Amino acid sequence: MGFAELLRSNCAADWDAAVNHPFVDQLFDGSLPDDHLRRYLVQDYQFCDAFTALLGQAVASAPSLPSRLVFARVLGAFASDENTYFQDCFEELSVPEADRIAPSLGPATRDFDALMRSAIATRSYPDVLAVVLVAEWLYGGWASRAGDPATWPSAPKHSEWIRLHNNPEYNTWVEWLRAEFDAVEPVSAEDRARVAGTFAEAVRLERTFFDAALVPPDSNAEAR
Repeated sequence: MGFAELLRSNCAADWDAAVNHPFVDQLFDGSLPDDHLRRYLVQDYQFCDAFTALLGQAVASAPSLPSRLVFARVLGAFASDENTYFQDCFEELSVPEADRIAPSLGPATRDFDALMRSAIATRSYPDVLAVVLVAEWLYGGWASRAGDPATWPSAPKHSEWIRLHNNPEYNTWVEWLRAEFDAVEPVSAEDRARVAGTFAEAVRLERTFFDAALVPPDSNAEAR
C-alpha cells in the first residue's frame, strides 16, 4: 500500500462520508436547490486565492522540472476553465458582486483556507502535496460516481461541476498526484506524522464543507 492509500484508509470514515455526501447525490440527480448550490459556490470560490498560491508553492518546491511543469499546466487550467464555471453560475444564480468578492466566511471555509496557507508557509513539498492531493483526489472520487455522462443532470450548473472533476485529463492528473505523493514519502517519523495530520485534517474539512452547504445560513452551525 502506497503512502497516499495508507493515509486515505486511515481517515476512511470522513473520506467515504464526503464522497457519498447527500450534497453530491442531489448534484447528480439535479435536485440540488439553488440556494444550496449558491451557498456552496460562494464559499468555494473563496478558496481560489489560497489554492492558486498552493499550486504556485508546488511549482516552487517541486524537486524537478518535469514536476514543476505539471503543476504549471494545472495552474493555467485552474485559472481558466474553473473560473469560467464560477462566473457563469454566479450570473445564473444572481450572486451579488459583494458575495463573489468578500462574503462572510463559514467556519469550514475559514479553516480550510487556513490549512492551505499553513501548508504554503511550510515550503515543504510533501505538506503542500498532501493538501493538493486531498482536494483533487476526493473530488475525483465523488465525481467518478456520476457514471455515464448521458445520465448526468441537464442543467450546466450541475453537470459542468461534475465534468470539471470527471474527465480523462483530470483523472490523469489525480493519478499523477498520487504517484508523486508516494514518491516523496517522508522518511522521518516526525515528518510522516505531520504530513499525515495535514492529510487527515484536509479530508475532515472537505466533509465539513459539504455539510455546511446544506445547513441554513442562520443556523448555529454556520454562525459567523
